[in-house]
Amino acid sequence: MRGPRRRLPALPALLWLALAPLPGPAARAELRVRVRLPGGQVTEESLQADSGADCVSLELRAADGALVTLTADFRQPVQKNPRTVRQAEEVRGLEHLSMDVAVNFSKGAQLSSHIHNVCAEAKEAIYTREEDVKFWLEKGVDGSMFEVLPQGSDLPELQRCRLCPDRWKPCICSYSLSIEWYPCMLKYCKSRDAGGKVSSYKCGIRSCQKGYTFDYYVPQKQLCLWDEET
Repeated sequence: MRGPRRRLPALPALLWLALAPLPGPAARAELRVRVRLPGGQVTEESLQADSGADCVSLELRAADGALVTLTADFRQPVQKNPRTVRQAEEVRGLEHLSMDVAVNFSKGAQLSSHIHNVCAEAKEAIYTREEDVKFWLEKGVDGSMFEVLPQGSDLPELQRCRLCPDRWKPCICSYSLSIEWYPCMLKYCKSRDAGGKVSSYKCGIRSCQKGYTFDYYVPQKQLCLWDEET
């Protein structure tokens, strides 16, 4: 997650199910879908898959004007209708994430080759969670790329930015957003052959809506002015 353009935790590999079947060992596919935001506003999502780079990305313009970019590293194979206004079949709960560790941009390629492109405009504001850092360290990632950020429990005077009266003081910033539509689950249908044997097969996808709230440290409140509006 970064600046006004934010990187989210990766969506499931089932995101591939929103894209056309990819021919050959390395191919690219793109799908644009229209989704309805709360309040009735319609926006467009762009979903792209690159099987050669093991990458799926989703990009949309949020209601507050922020450009949301999600990049996921993995591969899989799917469907499309770009003119339909999509509404999710399932609304999943809000997930509250404390982004309590900063990531060094110059070393971030060890985590994902996409960090260089996705986060280039916000080199000093790349965040992750301590629990994810522990997982990466167990995999042998260089721990020097991570810096644990100050938390409210460490600094009792550290306020949430919306409550902080001084724009030059550090505070805990919050940002909320919602992915209104994404493929989240395979659908299976059943068929019966001439002998009466029942079998199941993949026959589509189920779509979901998912909300996130991110909390993270900023050295000055002026880096989190949108939090005044919430």
